[in-house]
Amino acid sequence: MALPGLSYPLIDPVLFRIGFLDLEVRWYGMMYLAGFIAAYFIIKLELKRKGGPVPVEAADDLLFYLILGLLIGARLGYVLIYNLPNYLSASPIEMVAFWHGGMSFHGGMVGIVIAGWIYARRVGAPFLELADIGALSAPIGLMLGRIGNFINGELFGRVTDFPWAIVFPTGGNLPRHPSQLYESFFEGVILFTILWVFRRHIRYPGENLANFLILYGIFRFVIEFFREPDPQLGFILGHLTMGQLLCTAMVLGGIGLHIFVRRVGQR
Repeated sequence: MALPGLSYPLIDPVLFRIGFLDLEVRWYGMMYLAGFIAAYFIIKLELKRKGGPVPVEAADDLLFYLILGLLIGARLGYVLIYNLPNYLSASPIEMVAFWHGGMSFHGGMVGIVIAGWIYARRVGAPFLELADIGALSAPIGLMLGRIGNFINGELFGRVTDFPWAIVFPTGGNLPRHPSQLYESFFEGVILFTILWVFRRHIRYPGENLANFLILYGIFRFVIEFFREPDPQLGFILGHLTMGQLLCTAMVLGGIGLHIFVRRVGQR
């Protein structure tokens, strides 16, 4: 017998179609675009406020590197961490088809870090200062991306009898946590607010990045208890998911980065 739950709002994942081109524009893709636009303006504001580490006009080039790193890293991260056997056995060409869905935040983060480091080396800018600005712009994209997941009816939560539980079309007839919205709020709104407020109190380059790693890792780790594990992986270690293991590494990395930048800064 199904537990009571709210009906999933019938939102067409396709925003609009261009018939003669056989083209669909989806809400999820538009969320990515809106996140990139928001990141562009945040990066420009921070470069102007801080007077560097690169000219404000360089925001275009920096964002291009970050977008490229995000798309490549997020797709490869999803394929390698979450679904490699399926892609190898089914259609290996789908490994690069990021427009068909399947993106990993942790892979995207690694891709952005690598792309930012390459850009910093190319222009001779301090990487950690650029990383602090990039970390500040990330939560808006995370917020919008999770809203896109909700519209797609994917990455939903575990079964619950909470009054705001939702029966998702692809989640059976049982009400589930709208964990995408939990993530959108905590990893997006709350995380951005904290980083925005404390950005003026950063003493050493790299602290904002470290704060992002720690706070995102904590928020995501907790919310994973409400989110349905990836069906192809399930639980990895006891009752912990792959996402929680990766977030544990993020938190430890953020703590280590804090220690590192303070020791370097105090020399």
